Amino acid sequence: MIEIRAACSPGEVRIAVTNQDTLLDVGLWRPGHPDGLDDWHIARVQTVAPALGGAFVTLHDGESGFLSCRDALVQGQTVSVRVSRSAQNGKGLRFRKAEPPQDSDNTPRLIAPGPTPLEELADRYPEAPLHIDDPGIAARLSARLRPRLQRCQRAFDSTLESEFEELGSETADLGLLTASFFPTPALIAIDLDSNANPDFKGNVTSFPALSQQIQLRNLSGTLLIDPAGVKTRKRPALVSFLRDAMAQDPLKPQVLGATPSGLLEVIRPRKRPPLHELLSSPHGRALAALRTILREERKGRVLTASIPLIRALESDPDALNDFVSRRAAPLELVLNPNAAPESWSLS
Repeated sequence: MIEIRAACSPGEVRIAVTNQDTLLDVGLWRPGHPDGLDDWHIARVQTVAPALGGAFVTLHDGESGFLSCRDALVQGQTVSVRVSRSAQNGKGLRFRKAEPPQDSDNTPRLIAPGPTPLEELADRYPEAPLHIDDPGIAARLSARLRPRLQRCQRAFDSTLESEFEELGSETADLGLLTASFFPTPALIAIDLDSNANPDFKGNVTSFPALSQQIQLRNLSGTLLIDPAGVKTRKRPALVSFLRDAMAQDPLKPQVLGATPSGLLEVIRPRKRPPLHELLSSPHGRALAALRTILREERKGRVLTASIPLIRALESDPDALNDFVSRRAAPLELVLNPNAAPESWSLS
């Protein structure tokens, strides 16, 4: 039976879609810092860039991004837009032109937020019950999802916790092969390897597990896959097998073929930020620290941490308030400018 399980902690909802013991899909929702995908805005044109096929626009809160649009735009005008790609990989928001609102108010503003990652997965698996372990998050569900809600004491067991954490690692066990992931600003390189004697069939057998890892980790943009133990001249024959393995991916990636050097090239649309980026960001590490303190019931009221971690927590007051409420004790944040970026301690 397919289930959606939402494990809630201060500032974060980790979502796992499971079928018995199989992890099918994941999501990460930060209510105090939503990624903004499909948000509907009135934005102001900042700079027209016809050579790029659009314009740079600014939102009501000062955040900016690029609008892909062939219409004639004028600097200073307002335009209705939706977020087509969240900020990620050092790049800002991307927008597409949207229908204008019914009212005539052209003031830059947020008209309506897009679906949360939890709502997106609930729509992707419409028959799955929603197991949520926090009444506050449950209360924020849209009315149409509430009949599927099932309250639970703990949404993730230890096995699911471990599986979710492993998705932030640099490697994944595919059975016969191991995949190593190397994100760069331009692309994501994936190296397939094995301690045994990998062959053509071993790569084909591992492609479904590789495709699942790509989906779970939300790796997107240009992906270059280096097969294991297959001669360059034979690698184009792998393309159709990889294409079949990725056919069920909801983002519909394009398997373009093999490069002259024998790398398998895939384009997977960028939508929400990749999981490794969310988990390894200062905000992600700061929320992980709060979760650790609660889980291990650590004592102390002073959290001393590096500049990035403290700044991330200060920018998410909802997470801090939730943490204090769960712990029933105040928390003082102390910045240590000499601490390593990931460093924190509780005293």
